[in-house]
Amino acid sequence: MRLKDKVALITGASSGIGKEAALLFAKEGAEIVCVDVNDAAGKQTVAEIIALGGKAAYVHADISKAKDSENMVKFAEEKFGKLNVMFNNAGIMHSSDDDAINTDESIWDLTMNINAKGVFLGCKYGIPAMRRAGGGSIINTASFVAVMGAATPQIAYTASKGAVLAISRELAIVHAKENIRVNSLCPGPLHTELLMKFLNTDEKKNRRLVHLPMGRFGEAKEMAKAALFLASDDSSYVTASDFMVDGGLSAAYVTAE
Repeated sequence: MRLKDKVALITGASSGIGKEAALLFAKEGAEIVCVDVNDAAGKQTVAEIIALGGKAAYVHADISKAKDSENMVKFAEEKFGKLNVMFNNAGIMHSSDDDAINTDESIWDLTMNINAKGVFLGCKYGIPAMRRAGGGSIINTASFVAVMGAATPQIAYTASKGAVLAISRELAIVHAKENIRVNSLCPGPLHTELLMKFLNTDEKKNRRLVHLPMGRFGEAKEMAKAALFLASDDSSYVTASDFMVDGGLSAAYVTAE
């Protein structure tokens, strides 16, 4: 098992990439701390892991708040004794996110607080725990749009994910000699509830699909498998990477007219 004897904290564990990663990481031997604001769904993920013979626990946390982020790391150490893997995955993509002219300041602030500040706070409190554990792997969910831009305007989301790339690269260099690796996972367009709510018309969906060499949206399970590689010792010489898992999109991308 690729994560045997490791403890992994996963934010956004109630659905999508986070839930699939929690299930997969547990199958690979990790003890899982599931973090979310949706308590019922987060606890359901834990129940599914336990039903499959794994070990998991749930903690409520709003990752945009320092106290909650500090507490989720404290919970992991108290519950399972250490922290080896932190998957800062939770994020939002607001349906009112648009271009710079039409995006309200409140949408910008909300998106940046969760997507960028949430990653900062996760790292702020997670890194000291990893030092105590003798090292670890941090995976921060970014997006292909942080590298390429988006055909459908979503300025706050794109900017927030660009921040995730910058945060990850800097922390990777700062902590490389402490056996702490930091990488960004950059999914392409996925068939998840988060994206489907944003791409709420056939026109928006088709503007994404037309650029995808594989001709389909990715699946959350595929992103979980990519995250597993970054979490495991298989990626022991990988840090500061922008890990593109996008069905070839970044190689074929052109801006839609």
